[in-house]
Amino acid sequence: MYQNYITGQTALTLNLDFSIPNNHLATVISWFVDSIPEDVLLGDTAETGRPAYHPAMMLKILLFAYSRRVFSGRKIELMLEENLPMMVLAEHQKISYHTINNFRSSKHANQLIKKSFLYFTNLLEQEGLINEGTIFIDGTKIEADANRYTFVWRKAVEKFHEKLKDQAVKLYDELVAQEVVKAMEKEKVQTSQGLAELAQETEAEIEKLTKEIEQEPKAIPGGSPRKARRRGLKKYLHRLKKDYLPRMKKYEEAEKIFAGRNSYSKTDHDATFMHMKEDHMKNGQLKPGYNIQAATTDQYVVDFALYPNPTDFKTLEPFLKQMTVLDKFDKIVADAGYGSEYNYTQLEEKYSDKEYFIPYTMYEKEQTRKYKNDPSRLSNWFYNEKDDYYLDQNGVRFNFKYYSQRKDHSTGQVRDFKIYEADEFQITPELERLAKTKSGRQRQVRYNPNWQYLKEKTKEVLQSPEGKHIYSMRKYDVEPVFGHLKNVFGMRRTHLRGKKKVETDVGIALMMMNLSKYWHRRWSKDRSALCANKNRKKKTVKLLKLRVGLIVFLYLRISFFPDTSCIVFKS
Repeated sequence: MYQNYITGQTALTLNLDFSIPNNHLATVISWFVDSIPEDVLLGDTAETGRPAYHPAMMLKILLFAYSRRVFSGRKIELMLEENLPMMVLAEHQKISYHTINNFRSSKHANQLIKKSFLYFTNLLEQEGLINEGTIFIDGTKIEADANRYTFVWRKAVEKFHEKLKDQAVKLYDELVAQEVVKAMEKEKVQTSQGLAELAQETEAEIEKLTKEIEQEPKAIPGGSPRKARRRGLKKYLHRLKKDYLPRMKKYEEAEKIFAGRNSYSKTDHDATFMHMKEDHMKNGQLKPGYNIQAATTDQYVVDFALYPNPTDFKTLEPFLKQMTVLDKFDKIVADAGYGSEYNYTQLEEKYSDKEYFIPYTMYEKEQTRKYKNDPSRLSNWFYNEKDDYYLDQNGVRFNFKYYSQRKDHSTGQVRDFKIYEADEFQITPELERLAKTKSGRQRQVRYNPNWQYLKEKTKEVLQSPEGKHIYSMRKYDVEPVFGHLKNVFGMRRTHLRGKKKVETDVGIALMMMNLSKYWHRRWSKDRSALCANKNRKKKTVKLLKLRVGLIVFLYLRISFFPDTSCIVFKS
């Protein structure tokens, strides 16, 4: 036997309460967005056309949707019809997925989400949540929303571009020999503009020949030489228009898109092919992606940026340069991927008021016993500071020879070296033999005084008690942020294409993580306070019961046993 069940015919339920609890995540999101100044939220608004939805409302629904791992515009539109917190944030308005995606892809949304990190950092500063004035920097690579096999490689483009330039010069020489085109600089011929001019002049010559052919008699013994010349020029013109000119434009456009990179994707020109940790085929496959740089404190992201290079050491200087909240911190912490002579020099010159805790690549290895006992290392050789010479493990003497400079092509930094060369005449013939290389030249060693000074300073900072304490916090401050972004909130791949749009997409996700963590910690405090109040009330009730019971007991004892009352009071 079953209960009667007829859907929607025997019961009428009215629910007029469309509010959400004060401790809900949507309330915290709404409160934070409303704290951003109105002029920042609105930006430059259009004075004509239909009024747009308020940016504050659009930002709220995007933040809440990302907190529920919903990234699709159509699914966000569906949430606005089915999800109560979303309906409250949108004030029960139905918004098309076109509008949601257009806002998310706009320049205003990009500027708004970048500025929101500044106001969130101010909030952290007011509540004392900045971790000892320290900022932790790290990076991670995220796959782009692009086809994995639509790659364009710079080396291939440069190779075929050079071949095409040679072919264009040969064609130009042939046209000049036939007096079809005028003299032109060969550098100009190797461009699409030069090829377009060649095509125009060739076409003009063909039209001229066509008019001359029309005036010729129909039958010419041996054929018309003008027609033969025209046929040859048409072949040149066809090669120029259908082959050389389109390919030249294609290669020139590709070189502009590269902008110093080695590759890009045809479906997302700003994405660069790089190695990812998620290599399921175990074959080192390159995938299109972005390098996300994030700065955190107390596991809150205070700033971020996107870069096309897969390594981190080139990103430190531009990342610090664009950071608007850097003045709130006096300590910079990063891992060994950022430790280089160039980065140390930039920190010493431009950020001398900041302390930095960044080990170099060989820092951990240099602390091992094996490295310290390795006789082939220059740092383990005997050095005579007075006479400025080295003695290697065999006793070969290396005297100072000359100064040398090297320019780093990736950063443009000029590095100064001291070159030490083994003396031609040593104490013994055996040492003279050891002083030479296999090819018979004198051995040389290179020493960089500036780099050695920066390394010693870094060692001193990192090995101090304060340095050990601060650098140890990096592992549990910045590292978990990327783990939560990819595993907990499910953002293993971007959802938009183009650097600015991807920056907005990642920024919304990181700000949502900030607000979610802030809400969780705040709600945990409120919950613990509530439990403490309940326990306090229980203890108060128990004490009251004990006091009432004691008073009743004394009253009954005095009433029924008056002779013992004096004894009780005396005791």
